[in-house]
Amino acid sequence: MANFNRLKVVLAEQQKTGKWLAEQIGKSNCTVSKWCSNSVQPDLKTLNDIANALNIDVKDLIVSSANNK
Repeated sequence: MANFNRLKVVLAEQQKTGKWLAEQIGKSNCTVSKWCSNSVQPDLKTLNDIANALNIDVKDLIVSSANNK
């Protein structure tokens, strides 16, 4: 399965947990876990909410298409 988001990496870099993120954005731990494993992708509004919670640019959460070639 392809990686479309970098959420797991960003959380590790910031030493934050999926549970912490779930609480910040009002989602379940299970949902955040699915995003981290790239089995499900968050919608654009949610990506924006995640970026705001992590104090990063939304583009830092997305794997560049240039990396997929």
